[in-house]
Amino acid sequence: MVRLVLFDIDGTLIRTGGAGVKAFAKVFQTEFGAVDGFEKLKFAGRTDMSLVREFFGYHDIPAAPENFERFFTKYVFWLDHILKDSVTEICAGVTGFIAAAKTIFAPPLLGLLTGNIRLGAEIKLRRVSLWDTFETGAFADDHEQRDQIAAIARERGARILKRKLADDEVLVIGDTPFDIQCARAINAKILAVATGGAELSQLQAHNPNWAVRNLSEVDPAEVLVR
Repeated sequence: MVRLVLFDIDGTLIRTGGAGVKAFAKVFQTEFGAVDGFEKLKFAGRTDMSLVREFFGYHDIPAAPENFERFFTKYVFWLDHILKDSVTEICAGVTGFIAAAKTIFAPPLLGLLTGNIRLGAEIKLRRVSLWDTFETGAFADDHEQRDQIAAIARERGARILKRKLADDEVLVIGDTPFDIQCARAINAKILAVATGGAELSQLQAHNPNWAVRNLSEVDPAEVLVR
């Protein structure tokens, strides 16, 4: 049985109407006077830290700790502000999948595996009352590389469950090839959903264990108990 389920956030659990992207652009403009090259950034499946580092490089802004702190202090302010005027919605099938997962025999621990910084993730998920659903997780503040975030999320889950997890006891749910990649980095199963950054055919090309248009197309019992 799957004992730990790790969810991506953007495009997998929720859609925010691009609030995070808008907040990034606002901070770069107002704090660093940098706007050129923003269109080069590809957000799907990336970590917040790596995106900021990449854009700093475009403008020769030192990737120093104080500049990252300056960026993210303002980012969470603007993210919260922009979300108030954005349409944030839970992706199709998410609510039903989570509810069903909680009713099976020995329900799995639910966690997050995301490229968002922790406070950014909390701000987004509290908008739709999902934050308290998750008991653990790993974030961009934990590591800049997504594969390492996945390893941290798995270790934290194992610590809460108080035992070592077999590879087939961990499931990652995400919407991009990056999610499939980081699931493979920790030898986890992967359920890919085409609710965000990639088409179903693109996800299928990476051979996940399951690929569906959205979570309403999958029976949680079949995925979690086998």
